[in-house]
Amino acid sequence: MESDKTTAPETNHVRDDERRRFILQIVQPGLAGLMDGTVSSLAPLFAAALATRDSKTAFLVGLATAVGAGISMAFSEALSDDGKISGRGSPWLRGMIEGFMTFLGAIGHALPFLIQKFETALIVASVVVGAELIAIAYIRKRYMDTPFLSAAFQVIVGGLIVLAAGILIGKS
Repeated sequence: MESDKTTAPETNHVRDDERRRFILQIVQPGLAGLMDGTVSSLAPLFAAALATRDSKTAFLVGLATAVGAGISMAFSEALSDDGKISGRGSPWLRGMIEGFMTFLGAIGHALPFLIQKFETALIVASVVVGAELIAIAYIRKRYMDTPFLSAAFQVIVGGLIVLAAGILIGKS
């Protein structure tokens, strides 16, 4: 009975350390990548889509943006912090996670432009953007303890600003 009392706080401390390490080494770089890939790719993708009104061109711009951003963010994360002082773990693992999630965030709303009918592709891509932003807000709530409505508001406002820039550029 006594041993249960002494090990419970130690077990909780170990769990807290494991959760913190998981968040620092996996969730945070993944979330940063997903947010960057989703939001930063909106302007070039939608500008190209609206300027050309061509699904194939929009898809190619989206694909190039996703690949380039994924590679850039992977190297940026891997080279920014060796993890020794911060406790954030392997820089190459974090870089791979952030690069992959950046690619995933950007390619998600580029894939609908594989649909040949431009108007349909644009509508589907817009719905995908909304789903991506809600997913980011949920992840922020789940792992970063940010209230969902606050996270959703922040992510959606940022996304709408970048999307508006892309629309204005694409229609000019």
